[in-house]
Amino acid sequence: MSQSQNNYIVDSSSSELTTLSAAELARRIHGGEVSSREVTQAHLDRIADTDDVLHSFLHVGAEAALSAADSVDEALARGEQPASPLAGVPLALKDVFTTTDAPTTAASKILEGYMSPYDATVTKKLREAGIPILGKTNLDEFAMGSSTENSAYGPTHNPYDVERTAGGSGGGSAAALASGQAPLAIGTDTGGSIRQPAALTNTVGVKPTYGTVSRYGLIACASSLDQGGPCARSVLDTALLHSVIAGHDPFDATSVDESVAPIAPVIEAAKEGAEGDLRGLKVGVVRQFDREGYQPGVLDAFHQAVAQLTAQGAEVIEVDCPHFDDALAAYYLILPCEVSSNLARFDGMRYGCRVGDDGRHSAEQVMSLSRAEGFGPEVKRRIILGTYALSVGYYDAYYLQAQRVRTLIARDFARAFEQVDVLVSPTTPTTAFKLGEKVSDPLEMYNFDLCTLPLNLAGLCGMSVPSGLAADTGLPTGLQIMAPAFQDDRLYRVGAAFEVGRQ
Repeated sequence: MSQSQNNYIVDSSSSELTTLSAAELARRIHGGEVSSREVTQAHLDRIADTDDVLHSFLHVGAEAALSAADSVDEALARGEQPASPLAGVPLALKDVFTTTDAPTTAASKILEGYMSPYDATVTKKLREAGIPILGKTNLDEFAMGSSTENSAYGPTHNPYDVERTAGGSGGGSAAALASGQAPLAIGTDTGGSIRQPAALTNTVGVKPTYGTVSRYGLIACASSLDQGGPCARSVLDTALLHSVIAGHDPFDATSVDESVAPIAPVIEAAKEGAEGDLRGLKVGVVRQFDREGYQPGVLDAFHQAVAQLTAQGAEVIEVDCPHFDDALAAYYLILPCEVSSNLARFDGMRYGCRVGDDGRHSAEQVMSLSRAEGFGPEVKRRIILGTYALSVGYYDAYYLQAQRVRTLIARDFARAFEQVDVLVSPTTPTTAFKLGEKVSDPLEMYNFDLCTLPLNLAGLCGMSVPSGLAADTGLPTGLQIMAPAFQDDRLYRVGAAFEVGRQ
């Protein structure tokens, strides 16, 4: 590896428990070989040893996590069946899901210290499944960014090279996984915020079909794009976590009450040892994501991944999605418009940061001062852009036109899936860049999401699975797998087979 030992914090834990998969930890816990408390404490110790460098977490809830672990141990001691296949296995939760026992800040000063009166549905499902929550992980403020550098509380560092980004917006969750701080994590994906950090940290991240994981209690960035999803170090662990958090939720108006292709059979096949046989599967390589301009090491890793899929029996077909070239422009009009609307609620009146409440300022002035103080530069940039695009005289020219492009992108996907079962591409155009390298150039930062954001515009599902280290940097790369809506099981079939083929 090109990294010096001082910059490399992967696989250096003193405890075996922090290197095992979630599935193996669950097997040992449920079999009585180790307690959930021991597993949870080992990960809390790992956080204590490494987070001063990585800054994966904004809040660590040791007492609550150990209490949840004890509850699992006590239930098992009474002879009760585990609450879920992952009961007792601890998890890191992105700090954009509300929790009653820990602050929810969305990495913003405007919500510093905010304690929610209710749990998000995802949080509730995790608790019911007996999964101890280690703490809340760092992110770009309100999930707006590609490097976790927009966090009001400082950036997260990549365990493969602490001078580089762990990705964004969910860099904290990805870094926690890669460094052994947690075996499982939850992220959110608005334009790639699960998949992109996964690619940069050699982990697995899945963006489920829009509407299949509840958004209730998820602090909204862009409501038509945001989707919570599972993150882990293996495809099997990610699938097990996906099954815990998925499902219709009447509290979420965007939740879809429609059957999703079952993941359970894929999980069972993975448990029994998949052979990596992909005969009969048609894989589409997206022409727009396989071209010059990407880092040579990333393209080499991608071409090797495609060759592996072919060797495993898949038929590879090049597909053309011409409107993907317009996806970046459409995304960065639609998202700011929704941001402008969603963040209007953070006004210094009802909760969070309040500035100027001294009797000398009007309510409007307090709102203005509070938002000026509480929001960071990137959030302000997107609010201003969205407000402008929604204003009289520009709504048709910008927002509606972007929505038309969104429709064309969805049609590109539909035509592609008439030819193939899944699409593949690099997850990111380059490997992890150095912290500070792109902060002064927003457009360059936005370009980092070129491969991931079309999927969000169409509401489909996607996965990033590790595809090796780039030869030119020695840093992780990811293979992005994309599937039609409600066919999330295809991601796990292909991802598990690809993972087996790389071993």
